Amino acid sequence: MKKIIRAEKGFTLIEMLVVLMIISVLLLIAIPNMTKNNEVAANKGCDATVKLLQAQVHAYEIETKEKLTSLSVLKDNGYVESIECPNGAVPNFNGGTVSEPPKLSKIGL
Repeated sequence: MKKIIRAEKGFTLIEMLVVLMIISVLLLIAIPNMTKNNEVAANKGCDATVKLLQAQVHAYEIETKEKLTSLSVLKDNGYVESIECPNGAVPNFNGGTVSEPPKLSKIGL
């Protein structure tokens, strides 16, 4: 009786399909979590910008003893480098107080 010896040098189709299914399931889990983290980071960066602007408005009003009329005055006088949030939104300025722009609900990818 002759023995048939098979030289296994590659992967079978079933093994390849199983690996592709595992990778696709992992990607389906990971991608939504990554976009949510980007949203949270952008909103926290905007919160930090608003707090910085509030502090700079207060410093400007103490140093100059006059009310601030717009946020662009802070940039023109060298108090801040930028008045935009990391996501590109500009905080609201009303009557000497800085408030947050609307929160991001979706990041365009």
